[in-house]
Amino acid sequence: MDEQGLSDAAILLMSLGEEEAAEVFKHLSPKEVQKLGEAIARTRAVPRDRVDEVIGRFTDAATRQSLLVSDTSNYVRAVLKRALGDDKASLLIDRILQGGDVSGIESLKWMDPLSVAELLRNEHPQIIAAILVHLDNDQAADVLVQLGNRQRAEVLLRVATLEGIQPTALKDLNEVLFNVFAGGDKVRKSSLGGVKTAAEMINRLGSNAEGAVLETIRSHDPDLAQKIMDKMFIFDDVLKLDDKAIQLTLREVASETLIVALKGAQPELREKFLANMSTRAAESLREDLESRGPIRLSEVEAQQKEILKTVRRLSDEGQIVIGGGGDDSFV
Repeated sequence: MDEQGLSDAAILLMSLGEEEAAEVFKHLSPKEVQKLGEAIARTRAVPRDRVDEVIGRFTDAATRQSLLVSDTSNYVRAVLKRALGDDKASLLIDRILQGGDVSGIESLKWMDPLSVAELLRNEHPQIIAAILVHLDNDQAADVLVQLGNRQRAEVLLRVATLEGIQPTALKDLNEVLFNVFAGGDKVRKSSLGGVKTAAEMINRLGSNAEGAVLETIRSHDPDLAQKIMDKMFIFDDVLKLDDKAIQLTLREVASETLIVALKGAQPELREKFLANMSTRAAESLREDLESRGPIRLSEVEAQQKEILKTVRRLSDEGQIVIGGGGDDSFV
């Protein structure tokens, strides 16, 4: 959801009143609740015509919708089985509907990273890996930061080599902890984990933890470590982005975030950003960088991570392409 959408949603929820808004929040994911909550907290006085416009658009959209089927889950099962047969349909049904069967793990998404880490600290690294791949990569990385260096590396080693998780293990947290790898090879598996997932988690760790993790994985399996590094995208890799990608990123990044992030960046990377700004904006940024005093490395890394989040989001949305080479090509 873009900033305009968040603003509209915040206005709509505030117009509903506390009880009705609370009912809406019950159906949102933790990340959606956080984003909407922040949008509501930022909202101040709203003109009456703005409120009317938002409510009017919502009413129009709502009147165009109708629920044709009361039990959508059973409808999906029936239609897919009729169209594809039991075997082929089953391959899709678990993936489509499994979100309702992970209540235990869903509860972890509402917990702070330290609490999750304490809950999992004494579990086998394989179990921890199986749980973390169900969390958002940002939350998983925050949990990993709370673990010791060795345990963190062992967990990420298993995330990178995780090929799948039994669907029956997704029912709740206890089943994930004890049955995640139960059953035979013939049981269908969810495509969670793998090199890309491990790389995205490591991307979100601080540079010190990142280096230690990769070194430990390299000592176990040099080829795997290289595969993970090939999938990673760090701040220096922004140099590989084309000018259009840099310009799109600049539109999404706050000026203060950019100043702090570039304060600790290599000169080539600074120039990459400056070259894609207007002359006036570039001069202003240069002045800010020169006048800004020393900044803690942790603050620089935190703001660089914010820019990387923006880059990854734009990549996920298909607006930019990150990384060079690979198997994909344009035709």
